[in-house]
Amino acid sequence: MTRHGKNCTAGAVYTYHEKKKDTASSGYGTQSVRLGKDAIKDFDCCCLSLQPCQDPVVTPDGYLYEKQAILEFLLHRKTEIAKKMKAYEKQKQAQKSSRQLESTSEQRQQVERFKTSENTIVSKPINPFTSGRSRLGPLTGTSQLNVADSQLFPSGQKDGETSKSQSGSEPATSSSQSLPSFWIPSLTPEAKPTLLKKPSKAVLCPMSGRPIRMNELIAVRFTPLDPSLDRVALLNRQERYVCAVTRDVLGNSVPCAVLRPSGSVVTQECMEKLIRKDMVDPVTGDKLTDRDIIPLQRGGTGFSGSGVDLRAKEARPVMQA
Repeated sequence: MTRHGKNCTAGAVYTYHEKKKDTASSGYGTQSVRLGKDAIKDFDCCCLSLQPCQDPVVTPDGYLYEKQAILEFLLHRKTEIAKKMKAYEKQKQAQKSSRQLESTSEQRQQVERFKTSENTIVSKPINPFTSGRSRLGPLTGTSQLNVADSQLFPSGQKDGETSKSQSGSEPATSSSQSLPSFWIPSLTPEAKPTLLKKPSKAVLCPMSGRPIRMNELIAVRFTPLDPSLDRVALLNRQERYVCAVTRDVLGNSVPCAVLRPSGSVVTQECMEKLIRKDMVDPVTGDKLTDRDIIPLQRGGTGFSGSGVDLRAKEARPVMQA
């Protein structure tokens, strides 16, 4: 189709090209694009550096790493975890000291409240031998009670009123309910620091997200296509490695597996048709188990999934009628 035919808008049919063009310009609908070869990592490249491995190691999940790169990653993550743990312990110690200070201040407040309540019970000491009889003469029972009440409660408060004021059940004043002034530094609200969670001591694999250890890494030994070539000439070739048994060329389109005892890389076809019958490593002669056969993950980078036929999709808002 010519350029004039693609840009023609006088047709009676809404073509697929026009639909994609309108979708891209409108901002609605799901856009998809097929990733090219440059967006897919080669099977023999490190998942961190994305470069061909010189000293490759593989995890039990089948992800290939350069030994130096993965060891630097593990060391960096352990250093970060140690820093986070130190900050968490510091926060824990600060919380403990603050709780001790709060308990001490609360005890002091209780003592002060007790002293205040005890001091307000009787304002003046009463001598039971020299009561108001000497000044007022003989009193009746009712007048004696009134005098005793006046001596116990000089401010005119009764027993119930005193207990009510001590219990703090009186309604608060309007000044205590007023909001703080945001323009006065002493009355502005204070934000509490963010509490840190206890960090996990396990280092996670950057690809699978599962815990990874240094002693779980398995050395991988690729079989070069031409042993006479040096490394620079080998990396410049499109086809670099072959199966250790069948000598088939390895690539992203060929599923591979790593044998744990020898670290050799063989194709999945060779694994299913030859090795699984006897379950013996053809290089070292050791007995194999299902755990010793590690499928090698193909393709995929930090920006895309694994596989060789990838499509990137972006879900955007959909227009509703």
